[in-house]
Amino acid sequence: MRDRRPRPYEPKRSDRRTVTPSFPWITRRFTAAVVGVAVLVALGTFLHAALLLALISGVFVVGLLAADIASGPRRNEITVTREPIDHLALRARASLRYAVVNRSLAAVRYEIVDTPLNAVDMPEEPATGMVGRGMRSIAELKIMPRLRGRATLGALYVSACTPIGLVIRRWRVLANTEIRIYPDLSAVERYGELARRGRLVEAGFRRLRYHGRGGEFDALREWTPDDEFRSINWKASARRAKLMVEQYDVERSQTVMLALDAGRLMTPRLGDQRKFDYAITAALSVASIAALVDDKVGLLAFAGDILEHIPPRAGSAHAAGMTQRVYDLQPRFEEADYSRAFTYLRRRQPKRSLVIFFTDMFDPVASAATLVNLALLTPRHLAVCVLMNDEAVQQALEAEPRDAVAAYAASVAATLQMERQRASAILTQRGILVIDVPAKDLTVSLINAYVDIKSRNLL
Repeated sequence: MRDRRPRPYEPKRSDRRTVTPSFPWITRRFTAAVVGVAVLVALGTFLHAALLLALISGVFVVGLLAADIASGPRRNEITVTREPIDHLALRARASLRYAVVNRSLAAVRYEIVDTPLNAVDMPEEPATGMVGRGMRSIAELKIMPRLRGRATLGALYVSACTPIGLVIRRWRVLANTEIRIYPDLSAVERYGELARRGRLVEAGFRRLRYHGRGGEFDALREWTPDDEFRSINWKASARRAKLMVEQYDVERSQTVMLALDAGRLMTPRLGDQRKFDYAITAALSVASIAALVDDKVGLLAFAGDILEHIPPRAGSAHAAGMTQRVYDLQPRFEEADYSRAFTYLRRRQPKRSLVIFFTDMFDPVASAATLVNLALLTPRHLAVCVLMNDEAVQQALEAEPRDAVAAYAASVAATLQMERQRASAILTQRGILVIDVPAKDLTVSLINAYVDIKSRNLL
């Protein structure tokens, strides 16, 4: 299991001050003014009026420079802080917000550059704005999270100048902030209303009336010939002078186990995400939908060893806790031990469950191991094998080869597809459901398959 103890940020000796001193730097406007005065001085060798104009211009520029330096923001007169960060989701656009407070004698135009971060795509342009004297302003920087897990935003690099714009001050603000980038569960939000109001009800997820024992007591009603003799409530029957039976509610609450292959087969990228990222997103999305109908959901992630095991429980709080536990789980470039993982699963989940297994089967050796171990689940559990087909393979098959390299790529793609289809056919013959769709369609396809399984009462 992973070590989950927090690792606090420890500043270096040189980082103990939150703000570095600010010093005035000349701007392009100041350079242009000096060049203009120099040109007038050069012309003064031929025109006496130009020399006089150069003198007046020079005095004017010096006066503006003195006023700019005097009124410009000094250290601690400009406060820049990073606002609390909202929920960040993988490949979902978000914003970083900065609060700028101006305590100087003049309005200030500012630019803020955040420290680059591998986990987040940031624009090259800084966050800019203007804040009046004694005012507060908010600047925004649009970002795109690209890696799941924890990351730390570093220092802010701030520059500020007055409307005169002859000098600019630059300084660094230490604002180390830990961020958490979660899987993108927006499909649950888009699907959720439909699920809550329509399809889940149509699938029979509402409570059923059960005439007999078991479940939660609901009410008494008159006896009918189809009722069991043991369901009669004799005390109620004596009070009402007629036979009364007890009626119970039972829930179609079932168990769903999410098994995640976190080995080397799930490390390749499909577009802008890894296969494992797509699998985590789809798994947690199904967990959220299952929580709406009180299904018990658990999770098992493994590579060469068991990386995470969450016993199945019901409820939205459990689904949210599951997200917190696995949002930063990363795949490992090692062979997954399928035999060990499925043996672990069978021992800890003896009750019949829906087992949704996320993996890939491009490797013949791994495919054989998957086939053998999934087949051991079918006598007790309903197994679903979830695969993500690579659109690059399909494109290689559909493209017309124009040279030897393209022909070789098409041949390899055809071999991979044939192996994959053979493995899928064997799984289907053994009673295992197979979902094989493009990675970008995985979440919605899996939710639809889950609803279909529930509606057909396959479990």
